[in-house]
Amino acid sequence: MSTDVDGATGASCGIRGLWTASWEDPTVPEPTTYPEVGATGPAATHWVPPAGYRAYARTFVLGHGEEHWAWASAEVLVWGIKTRSGFRVEPGGRVVEGADQRLRAIVGPVVVTEPVRVVAVVESADRCGFAYGTLPGQPVSGEEAFVVHRDPDGTALLTLRSLTRAGRGRWRVVFPALLVAQRWYRRRYARALRADG
Repeated sequence: MSTDVDGATGASCGIRGLWTASWEDPTVPEPTTYPEVGATGPAATHWVPPAGYRAYARTFVLGHGEEHWAWASAEVLVWGIKTRSGFRVEPGGRVVEGADQRLRAIVGPVVVTEPVRVVAVVESADRCGFAYGTLPGQPVSGEEAFVVHRDPDGTALLTLRSLTRAGRGRWRVVFPALLVAQRWYRRRYARALRADG
């Protein structure tokens, strides 16, 4: 049995959720929980993070050759880096800029739901990836980017970038534990698209 930890607030209220508050327009997307949308710059080869966040950037070798590049660059664009690291992505499919998704991290008996919006997608001959930003209900606030790229010698690489700060409300109390979980998942991301992974 699993426990769903979801801080998102819904628009439904009233008897059995049959009434939707008239002042909430379901066609208007919720804003991200941070103002610097796109600040992880997945299309950029060099990155200068904005102040006010725990910034992280690291590049890992995935493998060599055209075959591995083709596989890894395609896999990152269908959420493979997340699903191969233990997340469920709903609704899933291909990453699309502007699309809202729910990431579900399964940690033992606990399922943590992370609402996100894809804020940037890059797809070029030598660089493919995306960035997503946090929406209300997320345990943390900020942005993550996952970029597969290749060097002229054919080496396929993965660059992770993130901007993180504490989420709102009850999530602030567990922020130190969330940072530990974030480091654990980064190790999984580093292996998810490797040739020997």
